Amino acid sequence: MADTCGVVVGYDGSDFSMQALEWAMDEAELRKLPLTVVHAWRWPYGEADDEAKLHLRKAAEHVLYHGADCARSCSTITDVATDLYEGAAAERLVALSAHAELIVVGSRGMGTLARTVLGSVADYVAAHARCPVIIVRGPGPIPIPLHRGAVVLGMTDDTRDEAIEFAFREAEARRLPLVAVHAGHLQPLAWNAPMPLIPDTEAIGKAAEDGMRERLQPWQATYPAVSVRTYFIAAPPKDALLDLSKEASLVVVGGARGRGRLGSVSRSILQHVSCPVAVVPALDESRPRAGSAPSGSDAFEG
Repeated sequence: MADTCGVVVGYDGSDFSMQALEWAMDEAELRKLPLTVVHAWRWPYGEADDEAKLHLRKAAEHVLYHGADCARSCSTITDVATDLYEGAAAERLVALSAHAELIVVGSRGMGTLARTVLGSVADYVAAHARCPVIIVRGPGPIPIPLHRGAVVLGMTDDTRDEAIEFAFREAEARRLPLVAVHAGHLQPLAWNAPMPLIPDTEAIGKAAEDGMRERLQPWQATYPAVSVRTYFIAAPPKDALLDLSKEASLVVVGGARGRGRLGSVSRSILQHVSCPVAVVPALDESRPRAGSAPSGSDAFEG
């Protein structure tokens, strides 16, 4: 295998995988990386002779090569590779993530069936991949919006550098503003008081935004073309991100806290968000925190 697979996309010929392919082609062009189109297949009916399996493999090859041909004919990517795998798609994508810059997968939507599919493929990949994963939502090709939304970054006291850099890089490449948001319940600051004090919403919000701006300053210097806005929102983190996703082009959150375990907020975002979502794993668990936002709030995973 080459040193890198570049951008890797799962493709099965469906409308939602075509949507993922379109996003992956954009990523490969913007990043000037090769594109690897992956299709997994397996015989689902128990024992079978080699001829029957060969027919299924031929059908799988047809699907895979159709996806690769679309990428070659509809983009300027010069290096489009194919990967046909007999086995589980989720496991293959995770294996390739060790050699990839980015994994892109599709998701059908927000119904019960979609959550089952998400749990079996996209959720598994997001929780186990060793590189960032973008889950592209929706039933078909991405509509071209009249007004493109911002890249939204969910921040916490412990947001990793990898997630911040990914969000800035996406915003710069797509020429979009970056909205960094820290959300949570306000906590009154009182000791030995006879009754709870009403929290100073304005002061807490200003302190949180000041903390975010300080944390983001090194990346703002590296990506000066990116317009950055910071917000503190007094709301549950998942509600804040779901609301912002309605107008966003991409939502970026941190990855699993432990290998194979996404937090409740990230899982909710993956299941219900209205736009593509990027899950960015921490590549170096020993990294010291470069800064922090003020305490007193809940957090997005990351």
